[in-house]
Amino acid sequence: MKALAVPLVLAFACTPRSTSPAMFERENTMTAIKSGYAPVNGLQLYYEIHGSGDPLIVLHGAIGSVEMFGPTIDALAAHRQVIAVDLQAHGRTADIDRPMTTEAMGDDIAALIAHLGLGQADVMGYSLGGGVAFQAALRHPDRVRRLVIVSWGFSRAGYFPEVQAGFNHIGPELAEMMKPSPVYQTYARLAPRPADFPVLLGKLGALVKTDYDWLDQAAKLPQTLIVVGDADALQPAHLYAMYARLGGGLRDPGWDGSAGRSQSQLAILPGVSHYDMPTTPALATTVERFLATTARG
Repeated sequence: MKALAVPLVLAFACTPRSTSPAMFERENTMTAIKSGYAPVNGLQLYYEIHGSGDPLIVLHGAIGSVEMFGPTIDALAAHRQVIAVDLQAHGRTADIDRPMTTEAMGDDIAALIAHLGLGQADVMGYSLGGGVAFQAALRHPDRVRRLVIVSWGFSRAGYFPEVQAGFNHIGPELAEMMKPSPVYQTYARLAPRPADFPVLLGKLGALVKTDYDWLDQAAKLPQTLIVVGDADALQPAHLYAMYARLGGGLRDPGWDGSAGRSQSQLAILPGVSHYDMPTTPALATTVERFLATTARG
């Protein structure tokens, strides 16, 4: 099983199929307007701002950082103010003495929105960041206007069994094995304390080994877009269950197709895996269409 664990850990961390280190370097055409650290909940939470307009908070996946999204940051920032964040113990944000949970990190994002004086913001999270975005919206509905959840399941059981099995093997013992990977090389370059890598894996392992089922809470979310690839980590039945709990499914369209339509949306990107999702051009296009054509709350 340990042989299976490593590729699944890297999949959860969004290792592209082409594992060139260059894939983890953001090739920006746009310079951040501002970057800094927000003092929230005992963390010094790193963020950077690109573009202008309506604010969109962007959250990376496990063992990632802002860099994980590559050109997607610039594509989104062409239309709005993108605030990209390094979560607890990831990227430039140093760890603190607390467990790593989606709930606590969701509280961090709500506190960041308040710290920046935004009132409300749209929030997009990929993989682990999707769980953080879910909890930010659930726990702080006054702070999150619209939600984009990318490649994250509303329950642990919704992932394919092989993925769940891989989660069970994430832990500090994988640190040495992962050091040749682009994931670790980017972490070592950005982290305030690179020696904390085993600690990150230990806390992440505890998080993904914890069972959860949020399906019954999905109806409390604001207007939401779910984005997955057709070769992603979620079972199709669970994907539909997620969308159904958001009110999805056209029931009685009427002559113009508008009646009975959910305010939330579902997008399945063809030819896209969990690995490819953060940098596929279709992600920014899909998210921008949702944000541009739906009510701001």
